[in-house]
Amino acid sequence: MSERQAKLLAAIIEQYAEIAAPVGSVLLARLFDVSSATIRAEMARLEEMGYIEQPHTSAGRIPTDKGYRTYVNSLTLGQSGEDRGARVIEARVSSNADAADQAIRQAVDTLVELTHNLGLATIGNQLYLSGIGNLFAQPEFTGGENVRDVARLLDNLEPWLREASPNQPLNVFIGSENPIGRDSGVSLIISRFRSPYSDDSYIGVLGPTRQNYLKVMNLIGETGKMLERIL
Repeated sequence: MSERQAKLLAAIIEQYAEIAAPVGSVLLARLFDVSSATIRAEMARLEEMGYIEQPHTSAGRIPTDKGYRTYVNSLTLGQSGEDRGARVIEARVSSNADAADQAIRQAVDTLVELTHNLGLATIGNQLYLSGIGNLFAQPEFTGGENVRDVARLLDNLEPWLREASPNQPLNVFIGSENPIGRDSGVSLIISRFRSPYSDDSYIGVLGPTRQNYLKVMNLIGETGKMLERIL
């Protein structure tokens, strides 16, 4: 992939996250200050390589799971400007530092507010979920498609986390990478942290593959570190 193609892929992903509609060449031509024909040629190459695809009902393009993975792997964390969000979470967690379960719930609830995704955390042997309505209110799920796959993922998430124990401080499972509900069209972004309950506690969010990965990944990573430090 050329440097321009990488920038174009990033622009498609970021625009799609913002407008929730396939991204066309006219918009991208304005962003890159080149002709629409140039953009269409580069989009054709990205599509041939499997990074983007064209929905049947649109002239625009959307990212594939492969495209999202390439984009996520290229991100440099710590540059999203999410310091304010992290400070809000830290204030709420600190005020409940003597009650770990309440502190973790406050962190999850605040992540829901900040990311508009479904928030989750393991508290002992239980999985705490908050903001389910956020997830199913997203355009991807309002028509009922993929809802069954999302529900299956949620039903099996806690035992899967316990069994698989993802071992990175920050874990990102995009679309078909999810071990359950591979066709659900969601991304799971979780941070592992040490808590009074377990060395393998998790906190994170579940949302559509169409989201602001830099913002959410930074926020989840900082929250995991914060909970480990405070608790």
